Amino acid sequence: MNLQDLSGTFSVFDVTMTLVLSFVLSAAIGWVYKRTHRNISYSQSYVQTLVIIGMVVAVIMLVVGSNIARAFALVGALSVIRFRNAIKETRDVGFIFLVMAIGMAVGTRFYLLAAAATVVILLVVFLMQRFDWFKLDIQRQVVKVQVPPESRYQQDVADVLVRMTREFELVSVETVRGGALTELFYSVRLKPGVTTAEIIEALSEINSGQKVTVLTGYDQSDM
Repeated sequence: MNLQDLSGTFSVFDVTMTLVLSFVLSAAIGWVYKRTHRNISYSQSYVQTLVIIGMVVAVIMLVVGSNIARAFALVGALSVIRFRNAIKETRDVGFIFLVMAIGMAVGTRFYLLAAAATVVILLVVFLMQRFDWFKLDIQRQVVKVQVPPESRYQQDVADVLVRMTREFELVSVETVRGGALTELFYSVRLKPGVTTAEIIEALSEINSGQKVTVLTGYDQSDM
């Protein structure tokens, strides 16, 4: 009894080609993910999972074939699985869909399509990372300043921000120390040449010596 007798629908070549090609293409996707990853949230386990997903989906598609009954049976079996790990980055979802699509193509024996799609899509990923496509490079600061509760202090803070920033927006107002102080949160863009030390000094002069904090970050398209 050979493998073809057991399966009835696919040959040894089909099985070997499906497993090997899905592994190679999924591993290539994982390698590109690693090379283009920028943040500190990189996970080796996630990349290994990408490879596993690609191979498993390919096998599932090979098993299902054109049999509708098998397809419904697998949908019912897989519906009981629950994934509770949060995806840390939106691009991670894209890579999951990519390995699933490649696995489906390999499992349905569209080998050339799977290989060509992998090459083209990974090339696009490299180009986007290399040339920083769609990057919105606007530097912003969050200014947190504590002032006495009198309204004139909030106007004094606004006057300083008008003088030292291109634009600013009051994000929130909170009371601290049982209402003895008001804490103002602003999102600002500093004018060219203005440093965080200078804006802290200017605000410290008008808030009766209370605390002033400036947090620096970047407003990018994926935030």
